[in-house]
Amino acid sequence: GFHLSGTVTEPATATEPEVTYKVAISFDRCKITSVTCGCGNKDIFYCAHVVALSLYRIRKPDQVKLRLPISETLFQMNRDQLQKFVQYLITAHHTEVLPTAQKLADEILSSNSEINQVHGAPDPTAGASIDDENCWHLDEEQVREQVKLFLSQGGYYGSGKQLNSMFAKVREMLRMRDSNGARMLTLITEQFMADPRLSLWRQQGTGITEKCRQLWDELGALWVCVVLNPHCKLEEKSCWLRQLRKWGEMDVCPLEDGNYGNELPNITNALTQSSSHSQDSLARPRRTVFTRAIEGCDLHWQDSHLQRIISSDFYVSPSYQREGESLLFNSQGQPLWLEHVPTACARVDALRSHGYPREALRLTVAIINTLRLQQQRQLEIYKHQKKELLQRGATTITNLEGWVGHPLNPIGCLFLTLTEACRLEEENCLEISDTGDSKPPVYQHVPVATGSQDSTESYLSLALEVALMGMGQQRVMPEGLYAQDKVCRNEEQIIARLQDLELDPVLVQTLRKQCILLLEGGPFSGLGEVIHRESVPMHTFAKYLFSALLPHDADLAYKLALRAMRLPVLETTAPAGDVTHPHHLVSVVPSRYPRWFTLGHLESQQCELASTMLTAAKGDMLRLRTVLEAIQKNIHSSSLIFKLAQDAFKIATPADSNSDTTLLNVALELGLQVMRMTLSTLNWRRREMVRWLVTCATEVGVRALVSILQSWYSLFTPTEATSIVAATVMSHNTILRLSLDYPQREELASCARTLALQCAMKDPQNCALSALTLCEKDHIAFETAYQIVIDAASTGMTYTQLFTIARYMEHRGYPLRAFKLASLAMTHLNLAYNQDTHPAINDVLWACALSHSLGKNELAAIIPLVVKSVHCATVLSDILRRCTMTAPGLAGIPGRRNSGKLMSTDKAPLRQLLDATISAYINTTHSRLTHISPRHYGEFIEFLSKARETFLLAQDGHIQFAQFIDNLKQIYKGKKKLMLLVRERFG
Repeated sequence: GFHLSGTVTEPATATEPEVTYKVAISFDRCKITSVTCGCGNKDIFYCAHVVALSLYRIRKPDQVKLRLPISETLFQMNRDQLQKFVQYLITAHHTEVLPTAQKLADEILSSNSEINQVHGAPDPTAGASIDDENCWHLDEEQVREQVKLFLSQGGYYGSGKQLNSMFAKVREMLRMRDSNGARMLTLITEQFMADPRLSLWRQQGTGITEKCRQLWDELGALWVCVVLNPHCKLEEKSCWLRQLRKWGEMDVCPLEDGNYGNELPNITNALTQSSSHSQDSLARPRRTVFTRAIEGCDLHWQDSHLQRIISSDFYVSPSYQREGESLLFNSQGQPLWLEHVPTACARVDALRSHGYPREALRLTVAIINTLRLQQQRQLEIYKHQKKELLQRGATTITNLEGWVGHPLNPIGCLFLTLTEACRLEEENCLEISDTGDSKPPVYQHVPVATGSQDSTESYLSLALEVALMGMGQQRVMPEGLYAQDKVCRNEEQIIARLQDLELDPVLVQTLRKQCILLLEGGPFSGLGEVIHRESVPMHTFAKYLFSALLPHDADLAYKLALRAMRLPVLETTAPAGDVTHPHHLVSVVPSRYPRWFTLGHLESQQCELASTMLTAAKGDMLRLRTVLEAIQKNIHSSSLIFKLAQDAFKIATPADSNSDTTLLNVALELGLQVMRMTLSTLNWRRREMVRWLVTCATEVGVRALVSILQSWYSLFTPTEATSIVAATVMSHNTILRLSLDYPQREELASCARTLALQCAMKDPQNCALSALTLCEKDHIAFETAYQIVIDAASTGMTYTQLFTIARYMEHRGYPLRAFKLASLAMTHLNLAYNQDTHPAINDVLWACALSHSLGKNELAAIIPLVVKSVHCATVLSDILRRCTMTAPGLAGIPGRRNSGKLMSTDKAPLRQLLDATISAYINTTHSRLTHISPRHYGEFIEFLSKARETFLLAQDGHIQFAQFIDNLKQIYKGKKKLMLLVRERFG
């Protein structure tokens, strides 16, 4: 039997009735080659009915009747039986079959038809011939449709997840050695290449979106896996190569480093020693996402040494070879594999992916032994060069191709291969917890199967070792946003996996050993003493190492984390250790270097590392000191140092227990550094920083407050020092918080007053009022502050500032001083005829009211100033009206006698004010009439009525007003309608 057919019944549910489906399955050499089902399911996976029928046949083979192919059965029938068979068949399905039956009958009866040229007839139940291709059924149209749909959703609605699960399906097929794996990947790739967004992105020169880039990466990596299949046929490989080249040559094909528009030469590579090298990099060929797979087509598995490595656990060198310097084995006789590391790891990935886990493990062990040997040799080289390199303080030796963030993910691949061998498969490992997160894997030590004596090694300790080696590799930051972002992402992925390992004594030993090697590794290690200026920073990695090592070897943990704090790409030519200069703060790389797009992220990781160390060092003054020095030397961003200061403060002041003074002092010191760094630069968080610093200093204690008050000029602007710092220090809350005794309170107050006077001298405009307020309780200081205001009034202060201080003086019970300041303010003011809503009007009215209340002399002194400064008629008439309503001198200044009589507008000083008001009305009238529109006529008539009231205050006012109106009628007789209104109202 090569054909299985049956009916599958889907039971009824609450809403749906029972349904029966007809299913037919063809199979050949243990593979299902085609399926049809009445449910019409369109998916790349088989429907439930096909699966049900297959399982029924597998589980109950004796229940399924096994029959001969139908051609054999027909062969046993005579002419009548055959006629009967055909007629019954047509009757049973006449609607579907009759047209086909008629057509076939016509063709058979026609002597020269195509059907009569062929011997025999097809039999779907007889199976394929031995030479036919046989592969699992794959609905190609469905694959195309689904990929197209998911791509059109652009990574939304979980389509990225769907595409990733299709990639996982391809990997699963490869592992089952199902030849459809490559076919399905081809279909997926064709749809990816047809994505209309590609040409759009290329035209705009923008990069592909992040989600899409990751999918393209996986696509490229899968093709590397496919072409490295150790058992593929040559013709398959050459067919794939043609395809890959065709795709790679299309101009929309995404590039490996994720850039579209900027196919610039690799500047980073050009920085290395040889000039010939930089020539190559300028003429760098275009590398697409398929380039590595195309290169992979040249690799083969025929090497006899490689074959021996992967085929036996016990392949060791003969003992007599061990003395010599063999490239095939190390000194213990273990085989080495000296291929370019990412390529060697791609082989491991291919073995793993094609269902050869033992072979993958053996090759991994050989690669690790090779890396170890390399590490030893590098250490020896460094020992010879150490002196010279340390004198230079820099190195040119660094890997241009980093393993972390590499397109082939070599380190991740080795780590997974090793840890998979150590996974404890729990019974219910497929069950997922309620939150939807799968539980972290559980590992056990599995001894490395080798022919050598050392049996203490386990695949798990090798996994940890290779992850640490790879992460600690010193490498140059790659070019372009995407490649740089990938470095960070890959690093985080590896660390997340490392955090799943429970560190037992064996792993701790591996960790310590590798950390020591990394610290001693010189220019080959990112944690070595000397690194290249553009080395990828180690902060994230060091933070993991620090936390992992701390419980077992604190000294090593700190040594490592402190070494990793550097970020040399930000070091300008400023002398080391000088942290007060603002030019240290620029987070911009000089232009002759490639751009670090992820710099913000890297700086925040540096800050995280520092914060982790500060938290751990709480209570240990010595450790805190060294961490503080490292922060001051290496972190150049004020906002990050501020964040660290806040972190330290939080940890030092837990809500439920006493403060930790050691850490509080560190927080304060960092805060002071931030103040110095941001004093002369604009920073939108500056106010928040200043307030925080005062809070922190208060927490530290009275000495800290005295200190910041005394050295205010290096930390704050005068305004900040008076309005925020001194004001907060002198507030009731601070005194309560510190529960100070009288001498301490006095000391603080004295410091605050000194600060206030210094600030008032430096910036009287902004600090005078605060200074007066702070000095209220000390007569001498208050007088000094007042004198500073008077001295500054003529030159450096505005009328608004002076009026504000004048009002404050009146409020404090110094009316004569208030009058003096108000008079000074008036000299700075100028109100034009049309400024009848000017904000200073209230101040002017208040100043006149104050003068009037003090007496006739003060009023006489201020009126000339008012007349000179104010040219607005309505304001002047308002002042005049107020001055005539009550008698002057009602403030009752001691030692003064007042007559208590109202003042006359005929006599000085009000006469001068009246004349000025009338004159202002006349001028304003003419000004308004030069450009008046009919809709303002009514308003203008009201204005003249107000003017008449003022005119009538004068002795001959009515005559003056009549003349004024006649004058208007004469000059503006052209404005007939307006003059008619004037006549109606004023005669």
